[in-house]
Amino acid sequence: MCRVLKIARAGYYAWLHEPESGRTIEDKRLLQLIRSSYNASYGIYGYRRITLDLKELGESCGPNRVLKIMKNNGIAAVRGYKKHKSYGRGRPQIVPPNHLNREFVVNIPDSAWVTDITYIRTWQGWLYLAVVLDLYSRKVIGWSMKPTLAKDIVLDALLMAVWRRRPNEPVIIHSDQGSQYSSGDWQKFCQKHNLVPSMSRRGNCWDNAVAESFFSSLKKERIKKRIYKTREMARADVFDYIEMFYNRIRRHSHLDGMSPEAFEAASK
Repeated sequence: MCRVLKIARAGYYAWLHEPESGRTIEDKRLLQLIRSSYNASYGIYGYRRITLDLKELGESCGPNRVLKIMKNNGIAAVRGYKKHKSYGRGRPQIVPPNHLNREFVVNIPDSAWVTDITYIRTWQGWLYLAVVLDLYSRKVIGWSMKPTLAKDIVLDALLMAVWRRRPNEPVIIHSDQGSQYSSGDWQKFCQKHNLVPSMSRRGNCWDNAVAESFFSSLKKERIKKRIYKTREMARADVFDYIEMFYNRIRRHSHLDGMSPEAFEAASK
């Protein structure tokens, strides 16, 4: 057999004992981490976000490799959060126009807000974080943390934003097409408080880039590679990052090196 194939006998027997290449074995190991990240995101993460998750875990693989592994194993992002089992079953999704249209630079406070959800690892399970940011100053003006993805998480974050800012004029509130943002309760709340819903195009995360950027900063600067022991410990640390550091201290290049609160104070 070795003579027919023109290979070294030692190489042939090594192949018999380990027919899979080292790269194939490594891809199988990465596949488990990819599935974990994908499932933890409720299926909304594509290869770019999953690559970021892997980098947080200390992996050095690039996005192209992650994309190839996902394609080979039939893993594809589900755009928009999955509907909660007990809510909205059988109802059509409400998709408002993209009023924001990537106009991320605004000159007036409380003219356009953006909102999104992310997840945080704890040994007790996932802790979900919803935030609302004012595009004028990039300040987090509303947030909510809960152990589930029920629609209350986004309503509580938006309620905090409305209570804190008390806008007098209509405000665009931009989100992705997650079911929490297309619920009847979300639409009613927006109508009651003079908010104009706006949604990203399906499958286009860049339409909500400012919220994505905040979550990236949170995970890189505070959460890093940690898995919190409890949800309460995660909640306390995220609260500290948002209220004590990000809003008050963290310098933004977009704000000429000022923090969101300093920028708002200087513009009054």
